[in-house]
Amino acid sequence: MPLSKENIIAKANAVCKNTLMETLNIEVVDYGDDFLVARMPVNARVYQPDGVLHGGATAALAESVGSFASHIFIDTEQFFVRGIEITANHIKSVTEGYVYAKATFIHKGRTTQLLDIKVTDEAHNLISVCKLTTISLPKKR
Repeated sequence: MPLSKENIIAKANAVCKNTLMETLNIEVVDYGDDFLVARMPVNARVYQPDGVLHGGATAALAESVGSFASHIFIDTEQFFVRGIEITANHIKSVTEGYVYAKATFIHKGRTTQLLDIKVTDEAHNLISVCKLTTISLPKKR
């Protein structure tokens, strides 16, 4: 029996304890058949020295949401997911509020997955465009 949307979101957030996602306060907030959305607060914890959102924090948000999307797609009893390449093009600066990363699949293969991740602010302004490649590898028995 498939998990409900609420259960998938709760399960994703539960595994973030004691990880970078918890440190950056990244949380999954929405899920659908072809997307996953996470958000991260913009504050001093994720600033560059001049008080704007750090591109590395944005990339961490993008890789987190993309990896979660790939993770939901595979059989986690038999496989695990790793990010193997990420690119990020930063378009606009943010100094406060939340940024939202929406991951959608460009390619959903058995071994590799390619995701498009758009990062926006609360007013839906495009902040960054990211691409993430993940790989699904068999767990050793």
